[in-house]
Amino acid sequence: LSALLAADLWASRRLGVCAAEGSPCAAARPLLKLVEVSGHGLPWLLGTAYGLCRSGSAAAREVLLNLLFALLLDLVLVAVVKGLVRRPRPTHNKMDMFVTLSVDKYSFPSGHATRAALVCRFVLHHLVLAVPLRVLVVLWALVVSISRVMLGRHNVTDVLFGLLLGYALYSVVEYCWLSPLSAPALFALW
Repeated sequence: LSALLAADLWASRRLGVCAAEGSPCAAARPLLKLVEVSGHGLPWLLGTAYGLCRSGSAAAREVLLNLLFALLLDLVLVAVVKGLVRRPRPTHNKMDMFVTLSVDKYSFPSGHATRAALVCRFVLHHLVLAVPLRVLVVLWALVVSISRVMLGRHNVTDVLFGLLLGYALYSVVEYCWLSPLSAPALFALW
């Protein structure tokens, strides 16, 4: 186990090529920070809540309400796991992250990777998209996840576990799908 941890730390440090201004690929840092924002929970929560409030279709409201439920479940689950594990962020991480809260000082698991996998599966399952757009959604999830290691925010295992957790979390959301029949009070609000 200690050999795996050492390999994880070594690989994470080697792949953190945009972790600081003096890093080998520092020129890509602003772009990766933009990718970081695209996978952050706050824009997703606010955008989903806004879409839910502005939606005129019952079907769209159902999908958006379940996406909001998924995002909230993701935030709570990641916060609980981070609070239990308390793995510190990599030492080469520059703490200039977009909007952080108490448990965000911990590294395991990557909330961005969890959210990216969850949103990717959700979008691919609930939106009718042409193949090029479906490929872009998957690429976005992968780029968000890879950016976490490149920026030095997370170790490789944090991201891999986050991807697995997000993938599994989508199955929970599907199992607990909220509909006008199963949660009439929620749908009465809109």
